Amino acid sequence: MSLAEQMDTVTDAAAGTVDRHATTETFESTAPATGAVVGVFPVHGDAAVGATVARARAAAGQWAALGFDGRKQRLTAYRGYLARRMHELADLVHRENGKPHADAILEISLAVDHLAWAAGHARKALGPRRVASGMLAANHASYLEYQPLGVVGVIGPWNYPVFTPMGSIAYALAAGNAVVFKPSEFTPAIGAWLAAAWRAAVPDVADAFQVVTGFGATGAALCRVPVDKLAFTGSAATGRKVMATCAETLTPVLMELGGKDAMIVDDDADVVAAADAAVWGAMSNGGQTCIGIERVYATSAVYDRFVAEVSAQVQKLRPGSDEEATYGPMTMPSQIDVVRRHVADATAAGARVVTGGTDDAGEGYVAPTVLLDVPETSAAVREETFGPTLTITRVADAEEALQRANATSYGLAGSVFSASKDRAMDLARRMRSGMTSINSVLTFASVPALPFGGVGESGFGRIHGEDGLKEFTRAKAITRQRLPLPVNLMSFGRPAGAADALARVMGMVHGRHR
Repeated sequence: MSLAEQMDTVTDAAAGTVDRHATTETFESTAPATGAVVGVFPVHGDAAVGATVARARAAAGQWAALGFDGRKQRLTAYRGYLARRMHELADLVHRENGKPHADAILEISLAVDHLAWAAGHARKALGPRRVASGMLAANHASYLEYQPLGVVGVIGPWNYPVFTPMGSIAYALAAGNAVVFKPSEFTPAIGAWLAAAWRAAVPDVADAFQVVTGFGATGAALCRVPVDKLAFTGSAATGRKVMATCAETLTPVLMELGGKDAMIVDDDADVVAAADAAVWGAMSNGGQTCIGIERVYATSAVYDRFVAEVSAQVQKLRPGSDEEATYGPMTMPSQIDVVRRHVADATAAGARVVTGGTDDAGEGYVAPTVLLDVPETSAAVREETFGPTLTITRVADAEEALQRANATSYGLAGSVFSASKDRAMDLARRMRSGMTSINSVLTFASVPALPFGGVGESGFGRIHGEDGLKEFTRAKAITRQRLPLPVNLMSFGRPAGAADALARVMGMVHGRHR
């Protein structure tokens, strides 16, 4: 059976589930560049989502019982399936999300690499191990292991519809959980493709990874079923609603929310490299990147050169849907209004528009826009824009840049450009963000061993790395008595003076000044 047929089977099966629960509502996914229909998908209601989670729960035991080696074997098969069909998936991403084919290849490559890392490192990060028992339990052997939760629900975004949800899906599967994935209503075909690929690559445990489609109510149903954990990627506003819904069933959540990420360009920075990184961080994927650069604080020593270099590079960019386009259309049309509002607010407050502005570069597209002298109180600085815009602000030095970079409720990622390793590391450590790249942008996302997540309104919890594997487990502690002690302190039969003797020993061991 071809993958297209597999995908049709997934869609038909989902529609059949909806029919069995007296729901026939469907919705269309359309290409943002052309408006052409990409696919028609069922709107899963409460009963359909509940039935899907029930199938996942039945499969979860079988999936967990495979152990680390059995799961690694199947995840390797899935990884290979994705890698062999990378161009096919990239074509779909290009149609449904709008990003250029080459950028889709990069996104899928990152997802495949993370899938490989999660499968290969799960045993080391989560497997049973002995730990020191300490003085008070010296007669016991102590063990620690990380057990799967059961069924993990994943609500994914539309901007990176493969890479971002795979940061939860791959790590949750590697940890031994079954997964039910609700893709964005703007990219359901990509979610269905990923599920069809799983069924083709891992037919013996096909229900360990399933997809439900629909709108916010479908995501709410996934929270209420309930699942054993819910991983959400999206805006802070929607994240609050998801948390409130999950609170009804005490379902724990992982929140990967928005950002207003900043770049610091210090006196000794490589200005050309910094400008290149800033333009890519701000404009790639049409600026629809939660870890993208939206603000730059450049010191007075490099500000003029940096602005000139950024302006020159941005002039070469062109949005469109053809093979030569730099980036694609806005995937969610309403986001254009947000970009317009931010640019208008900035210009009304006295900001200078170097290039771009409020005019669209054709219907559904936004021109690359660089703004100077934007007040820190402007929406273009305070709120997530999620479009191809960049504000550049002159500061006296890197310390002022750091202060301004940290003066936000967000705290997802950031970047520092400096020729001094020690200076750059110091600034990176003090940047209030979950992740920071030095002399590059977004690089941390391509390192599977590094955790990914934010602070403040950028969310909490981590995907990727050992932290990402542990995020989808529960720690299990076990002690085993190896031999009895002459005096059992945890017994009503202990001698009357045992507690006093213990106090003397603790005083000798821990009470001395050093």
